[in-house]
Amino acid sequence: MATVENPTPAPTSPYGAELTRRALALAMSDTTDMAESTLRVPLAYYRDDKFAEFERTRLLRETPLPLMASAQIPNNDDYVVRTVLDDSLLITRDHDGQAHVFLNYCRHRGAMPACGSGNSRRFTCPYHAWVYDNKGRLRGVPGKAGFDDIDRNDYGLVELPSEERHGFIWGVLDADVPLDLDSHLGGFGDELARWNYRNYQYHDERYLESSVSWKGALEAFAEGYHFPFVHGDSVIGQNTIANTHVYDGFGPHHRIGFPFNWIRELEGKEQDDTWEDPIAHMGIIYWVYPNLILANSPVGVEVIDILPGRSATTCTVRHSWMAKYPAESPEQVEMYADIFAQVHAAVRDEDFAMLPQCGEGVRRGQHEHMLIGRNEIGVQHMIRVMSERVGITLK
Repeated sequence: MATVENPTPAPTSPYGAELTRRALALAMSDTTDMAESTLRVPLAYYRDDKFAEFERTRLLRETPLPLMASAQIPNNDDYVVRTVLDDSLLITRDHDGQAHVFLNYCRHRGAMPACGSGNSRRFTCPYHAWVYDNKGRLRGVPGKAGFDDIDRNDYGLVELPSEERHGFIWGVLDADVPLDLDSHLGGFGDELARWNYRNYQYHDERYLESSVSWKGALEAFAEGYHFPFVHGDSVIGQNTIANTHVYDGFGPHHRIGFPFNWIRELEGKEQDDTWEDPIAHMGIIYWVYPNLILANSPVGVEVIDILPGRSATTCTVRHSWMAKYPAESPEQVEMYADIFAQVHAAVRDEDFAMLPQCGEGVRRGQHEHMLIGRNEIGVQHMIRVMSERVGITLK
């Protein structure tokens, strides 16, 4: 890796030929965008349960989260039940096409009216058969004489603040916290909008649990320093230039372009239309603060949703994949299944085979801090953003 005199990255580039030019220049110089200095991170950032409790009960419950891809409920009356930070959520698309996020708890005795996923206008609580529609309204009460003094309009499912935008259904987990997506995304919203994720085809998902901090797990998708060592035998290590990336921040969020080996073939060639779409020349990965990774390829996107587990050094991972071009034949469905199998194997058998070792080092380490390199500018950004939110002082 060469040393550059001025390692500070250029101002955020628009998605297009300028991004391709920056990545090519880094690839040809065998260097990368860098931070101004190394960063020392106290082990408490990863392992202190006091901070982890704040993250679980405040930060992640009051911050807009992309709870689910719109493509997972593409049709009116579709629904999915998801567990997020131990809350059971019923996410619906009602008969008019409006998305909703409800707490999946009956207002009578608290059992769960919905389970799994499917297409339905009605959900019946398994305990006493109270019935709710997919707008959350209470529609049926057996033995209604026992409840003739209530107004049913007051006893619908509790709806969480939510909004559907940029191909995702966003929500906050605290019903009393307003959702301000414009403030949360800022200019990053335009960056997400260009991908048109709403029209992607949802394919499949897998779940993992791991003994590593959720923040440490997210950091694995913010640097290519580890590619030849962890991913050397898979397409990630074989197709991508190691320890080289073009970095852009968008407020608390960021975008990283990991150039493919073949980007060097552009050197000396006249710029044409292929330069305008950087995804042809690099993997484009976004961190959507606080917990989502979007790993884009020319044919689809991996959606990696990482949240804390029950302790500071455990996490849960929801890994899904969406196709840019909907499958139109059984052969195309099979091809997409193979793509997802490969990318999930890399996440499961490479990243999350290594990350528990990092978790053990954090739990058992007797040194004062971790050291994050200048070449890990995306990791540094994540740590600085999260430390500010949690109240940790960095040196």
